[in-house]
Amino acid sequence: MNGPAARPDHKHLFQRALAAAPGRLHMAAHSHHLWPDASFAGQMAAWEDAARLADRKWDRVMGEVWPAAQRHVAAELRLPDPTSIVFAPNTHELLVRLVSSHPAARPLRVLTSEGEFHSFRRQAARWAEAGEIVLESVPVTGEGFADRFIASARSGEHDLIFVSHVMFGSGLVFDRLGELAELADAAGPWVVIDGYHGFMAIETDLSAFADRVFYLAGGYKYAMAGEGVALMHAPAGFGPRPIVSGWYAEFDDLALPRGTVGYAQDARRYLGATFDPSGLYRFVAVRDMLDAEGHSTESICAHVSALRAALLACVDATALGSAELLNPPGGPAQARFLAFRSSRAAPWKAALDEDQVIVDVRGDVLRIGLGLYHDRHDIERLITILGRLGP
Repeated sequence: MNGPAARPDHKHLFQRALAAAPGRLHMAAHSHHLWPDASFAGQMAAWEDAARLADRKWDRVMGEVWPAAQRHVAAELRLPDPTSIVFAPNTHELLVRLVSSHPAARPLRVLTSEGEFHSFRRQAARWAEAGEIVLESVPVTGEGFADRFIASARSGEHDLIFVSHVMFGSGLVFDRLGELAELADAAGPWVVIDGYHGFMAIETDLSAFADRVFYLAGGYKYAMAGEGVALMHAPAGFGPRPIVSGWYAEFDDLALPRGTVGYAQDARRYLGATFDPSGLYRFVAVRDMLDAEGHSTESICAHVSALRAALLACVDATALGSAELLNPPGGPAQARFLAFRSSRAAPWKAALDEDQVIVDVRGDVLRIGLGLYHDRHDIERLITILGRLGP
């Protein structure tokens, strides 16, 4: 871990967000992570560059900010080549371009889980309705999900395999990425990892199979950079010419002969068109701040782990003690939120809202997410308020 020793209290890094709503207890770091002060500085830098450089701002964006963001992502994921990273306003854009670049005949045969986030779930369902894909979804409930998913993946019956590293609803961690990677081939199947709830939430090392898997994530949650800065790692040789393609994908050479559809040779082949670069500025500013403060995903996880243990030590004495904890601590990697299943999840959330405690509900699952801006006093306040909830 670089930089000075991390301080035990990290609220000083989030003064603007905390002061904006001083009575709020924001326990949804897994959902809309509060923005650290560094992100404000990044946002202002984006504006100032636009004013100062005008038309030439893109030289700075693509020549300095973009490569800096790539280097940060590569360091986080242990990727050997930062140019394998491409950015976009959201992961849905990247997903659509990725699928458009697959060489197999349509309909594509797609394997996924029933626990995927709405962006993929909805698009996959619509593609299936339209006959663009044939979809097989493996249930995540019950024992042995990883074994069942790996067995289906090994059947050889799929062109694309898509699964979350951390399931957004339950916090289940799929820890057998390497076994999926062994199946990947440029001709198919392709393996796509949705890392949104894993990126900067759990330590992730893709180095052993970076040449064989795609990885999608973004800055909205644990990267603390807000919306507009989604990312994808695209292995070389996979999908060199996406069909859904914006003009930035040939930004290297705008002097190609008329009628020629060119592509960058690196991950920029998946670029779209003009975008708002402020998310990249925020992401780089936040990552630079974390480095300066001596923080890493490992240290943030250690901070969260201690708070999670303090919460779970007392939760049985509250209404949540009657709920089913879907992701109890265990294993080397743990989601950065706790998922409590109960028929009372929605009424509990409504009651917590009245006390300015921010959590969220997905179906019958109430989620509590912890982050760097929480401390023991926050846990004590949360326990007190949970203790007032009805059964």
